[in-house]
Amino acid sequence: MSYIEGFVLAVPAANKDIYREHASAAVAMFKRLGATRMVEGWADDVPHGKQTDFYRATRIEEGEVPLFSWIEYPDRATRVKAGAQMMNEPGLAASMDTMPFDAARMIYGGFEMLHDTGARGKPGYVEGMISPVPLANKDAYRAAAQVQVLLLLEHGALRVVDAWGDDVPAGHTTDFQRAVASRDNETIGFSFIEWPSKETRDAAWNNLMQDPRMAPDFDLYDSRRSIYGGFLPIVDL
Repeated sequence: MSYIEGFVLAVPAANKDIYREHASAAVAMFKRLGATRMVEGWADDVPHGKQTDFYRATRIEEGEVPLFSWIEYPDRATRVKAGAQMMNEPGLAASMDTMPFDAARMIYGGFEMLHDTGARGKPGYVEGMISPVPLANKDAYRAAAQVQVLLLLEHGALRVVDAWGDDVPAGHTTDFQRAVASRDNETIGFSFIEWPSKETRDAAWNNLMQDPRMAPDFDLYDSRRSIYGGFLPIVDL
């Protein structure tokens, strides 16, 4: 089953083009290591939250923009092998000193796929969400997501993915756990919806919010601590 490596980071807005070039240049390495896709999403419609949000998650600084990104691998073993080989890649160590963002505040982790529904293509817009989910609710969380995905596809979504925290390390400065104020009995849900455009996304949610079939199950996780937002893909290779 395919495996997701998810990232959240902050990049100076002035470095957008430099970051795009930096990420695009890394694609060849990730492909060589077994990755099948790499997507970088630049913040477009990312709200501030009362408790948690993408800005707090990355300890955003003046002039920076949050990014929601992921790399897809065919399975967990390929991702683990890639991580072990990565530090031996020519030029990688030197490039760490010239990254166009603060890597010390980058959040990353590995996620087991719960479901992957819809066609793979190049979306015009991506919605990303990170949630704290009780470990005991894994099966119920998957079942609820599979019900909702049909409604999302009905209203124009291209692809819906929900993944389950599997290898999500604690960080020195930032991490997924702090991003959603997770508790000892919780793991991280990493989800995204691919849309053909922002306009399709907006129209869909206007209808979905009135659809009783879309009623959330608040018993599955604390949505008040989830972080979410809309992102424009600037790299999708």
